This record gives sequence, C-alpha cells and structure tokens, in this order.
Amino acid sequence: MNGPPRPTLHDVAACAGVSIATVSRVLNGTGIIRPETAARVREAVRQLGFRPNRMGRDLRMGQSRSIGVLLPTLANPVFADSVAGIQEAARDAGWTVLITSSDYDTHHEQAAVDGLLAERVAGLIITVTDAAHCPTLDGLDEEHTPYVLFHNESPRPERSSVAVDNALAGHDAATALIARGHQRLGMVAGRFIASDRSRLRHGGFIAAVRAAGLPDPALIEIDFNNDLTCDALRAAFLNPQRPTGIFCSNDLLALRTIARLRELGLGVPDDVSVIGMDGINVGQLIAPSLASIVQPARDMGRRAFEHLLARIAGEAPPQQIRLPHLYRPGQSLSTAH
Repeated sequence: MNGPPRPTLHDVAACAGVSIATVSRVLNGTGIIRPETAARVREAVRQLGFRPNRMGRDLRMGQSRSIGVLLPTLANPVFADSVAGIQEAARDAGWTVLITSSDYDTHHEQAAVDGLLAERVAGLIITVTDAAHCPTLDGLDEEHTPYVLFHNESPRPERSSVAVDNALAGHDAATALIARGHQRLGMVAGRFIASDRSRLRHGGFIAAVRAAGLPDPALIEIDFNNDLTCDALRAAFLNPQRPTGIFCSNDLLALRTIARLRELGLGVPDDVSVIGMDGINVGQLIAPSLASIVQPARDMGRRAFEHLLARIAGEAPPQQIRLPHLYRPGQSLSTAH
C-alpha cells in the first residue's frame, strides 16, 4: 500500500503562512529573512517531515540558481510589468533572471530558448506565438525541462501556465461597448499568426457581438512590429457605416489607433469610442484616458515564478492558473451618438 502523500513546498508554505519563494530562501540560506519567519518555516518543515529533493540535487550538480524568461517584446509595458513581478519574486527567493525576446517571430523562439538553456537556467517562463502548435514546447517536454507558459494557455493540461482568460476579456470588451449603445463595432488586432492571445480576444469579442444580434465586427489585423498607418484604417472608417466602437487587442495598439483616427479627422470618443487591453499605466495619463481590460501583469509574473520554482523542485504538478481581469473605465469610451 502507498503511504500518505509526501509533503510539498506548497504544504510547507501554507503551514508557515508564507510564500513558496520564502520557503526556498530559508531552505537554501539565501537573502535576508526575519528570524521569526525563518523559525516558522523550519517548524513547518519539522512538523510535516518535509525533505527537499530535486532542487537541491540539481544545484549540487552545478545547475545555476537562475531562470530564463522569453517574451514577445519588452516594448509593450505590460510585459515589462510582468517581468517586474518575476524579478521581485526571484529576488525574494535568491534567484536571478535572464530575459530575452522573440519579436513575435516563431522562428526566433527556438533560438532564444536554446540561448537561455545554454546558460544552464533551471527552468523557463515563456510566451510563445501559438501555445497549441509549438515545436519549441514539444522539445522542452521531450527534454523534461521545467517551464511555465506566460500569458499563453495550452489545450494540453500537462503544460503549466499563468494567464487571464483572453477570450472572456474580448467578450467583456464587446459587452462594455454594447452597453454604451454601440451597434457597429470593429477590432484592430495584432496578427493572429504572431499571437494566439490576439486570436482568442477576437474570438471572445465576435462571440459577444453575435450573441447581441449585431453584425460581425470589422477586423483590421496589423503586424506588431510595424506602425499602424492611416491607410489600414481608411477603408473601415471613412464611410457612413463606419464602426462607432472599436476594441484593440492591446493598449499600445489602442494608443496608435487613436492617433491615426485623429489624422483621419475622427475624434475619440466623439466619433469613435476605443477600448484597449492590458491596463498599462500610460493609458490613464493621456487625454482622453484609455478605457481598458486590465491584466494583473505584476501579480502574474510573481505567480509564474513561484509555480516554476515548485515545478523545478518537483513539488507541484502542472497547473493552469487563471487570474481575473477587470474593466477600467476611461474617457475614450462614451455613449454612442
């Protein structure tokens, strides 16, 4: 007969009332920990009979106390905020972070991951173009490399992830526009081939529009690495049946769209209402302020690191973690005229 399940890092953290990162710092003697906190962790270890396994073994074999992070870009503040959360959690645990980007290019993903693994990172936090069909992830699975998908979700439950529900976020954006009386809607989106998040947001957006009995929204796809031009918007917006409300698949794209609409002689929100996605801080500093579906980017980063740490230690099964998003009102979204 099997005995009781072996206690895990999660169990120790819960018993001591601290984070997994704090448990790691106490066990590995890194960082500065309050004596009373360290005592609680050690008492929890004693009570539970916890024995560290894989993490200590790997480190004795010379593996670095560092993790690798692959993101599409650092030009978008939502990813910079996410990295800040990862770095805070890593610093608390006495780990370091190596960061690289793919420029939204599938072909760059494998080379970027290979570069991180060459640095003997213990695991990866990774955002890919398409988590459903990704040779890079297949290779990591074959090599049993610990990783956590970030901003992506995979249809395969054995692939850990930390993300918001992107389809629901798109649905909520449509709902916010429809609630203000907008019936002719559109979406400006990053290329679906470069971002499964953009595709999922569009799917949720169009589902909500159809459920409301409205015409399918106009769709304008653009390259993430190219600026949005007036020509891309001209056909959709310089006609009598132009959309009165649009959803942009991220906030940076929303800010570019507002600027291009103004160049076309259209005011926001007087002629067109705009809602973005991410909740970057600069959106609240412009005029009009940007309505947005907000991701808890920093908390996502912290959660991704803590789950990866548990995966590296062999103390946690794969988990697909969804964090809630919220709608942030802004002056860019008003009632349809």
